[in-house]
Amino acid sequence: MPHSRFEAALARDVDTLTATGRSKGVELEITGFIPATGDRGPRCRLAGHQNREFLKMNSNGYLGMANRPDVIAAEEQATRDFGAGPGAVRFISGTYAPHLELERRLASFHGREAGMIFSSAYATIVGILSPLITSETAVVSDELNHNCIINAMRLSRPKTKKIYRHSDPNDLRRKISETVGQAERVIVVTDGVFSMRGDWAPLPEIMALAHRFDGDFNENVVVLVDDSHGVGAFGSTGRGTEEATGSEPADILVGTLGKALGVNGGYVVGGAKLIRFLRETAPLYIYSNPITPGEAAAARKALEILDNDEGLRLLSHLREMTARFEKGLVELGFETIPGGHPVVPLMVRDTEKTSALVRHLFDNGILATGLNYPVVPQGDEEIRFQISAAHTPFDIDSALEALAAFSRKEGT
Repeated sequence: MPHSRFEAALARDVDTLTATGRSKGVELEITGFIPATGDRGPRCRLAGHQNREFLKMNSNGYLGMANRPDVIAAEEQATRDFGAGPGAVRFISGTYAPHLELERRLASFHGREAGMIFSSAYATIVGILSPLITSETAVVSDELNHNCIINAMRLSRPKTKKIYRHSDPNDLRRKISETVGQAERVIVVTDGVFSMRGDWAPLPEIMALAHRFDGDFNENVVVLVDDSHGVGAFGSTGRGTEEATGSEPADILVGTLGKALGVNGGYVVGGAKLIRFLRETAPLYIYSNPITPGEAAAARKALEILDNDEGLRLLSHLREMTARFEKGLVELGFETIPGGHPVVPLMVRDTEKTSALVRHLFDNGILATGLNYPVVPQGDEEIRFQISAAHTPFDIDSALEALAAFSRKEGT
């Protein structure tokens, strides 16, 4: 049956997204990987540009784990042992030894009683907030939280929802106080590291406020932190925003296997009773296949590397490359937001110039992400660079030279 009117309506919606600058555009197709050689880090090839090599500065792979031979070998061995896929959801016949081993290792790494894995960090947030938010729950959320948190709140329909100003403890205090007497429990939810700018939540202050108001609610004030950009990239041993800020552990910690650990999947760690409850109630856990046994084994290997001397070396190099790039930006006269996280924003504050600079970088073999209005507020347009432990001083200096060339061309 033809659906011309339906498809025309969809096409109009896409045209609107494009016209307003919200379209994601054509996805770049990566066709090959070129290992590090000499003083150069890894490069990739793109469809339509087969004779060129590109430096990725738009990847969440902060430690370069995805291309490590030992991580790949762990995935290959588990795939040979258990097969390419789980074949079912966990409670039917999809739980394998690598899944359970990884969950135990994640809980231990974060100093929690238990953990459970999901197909992605997005699925983790949506999957756990839904059962944790009751009709008598107030949710208090940072205004710059990730889309997964925003959609989870919409789907969960809490009794009341409060949005506090970004990383503002005073406004958080006001918003929690407004829910006293209105709810049985409060869930304060925040990103650990905010992905657009690489800044981070003031977790010690958030935890202090949770303690302060805890007695005002029959079912406590619970703090949930999504530290997907923090774990493996932040803190002296890669334990994320809690470690970097000196915070006590959050009540519920969500992380990802798909960024610094280089594999695929998401996870939550916390108390044993919490995890037991979520195994029985989280729909995206119960009714979705888990990651493959091979992916679980690869993630466990990556976590093992992170939690030893090699991990400390990678983290040290990551900090050095981040500092080198930030220093270079400042010396070139660019505006950035200083900090120790490998998300390094270059604040352009102009849509046309941001697009021009992204094109210039691409022409010079560098992949970076431009964020324009209305994706970000007008005047906050930026290019988000993401540094990796796989980058070398040569790579960082190459990117800085490309930026310097743009400044010379523009006369700035």
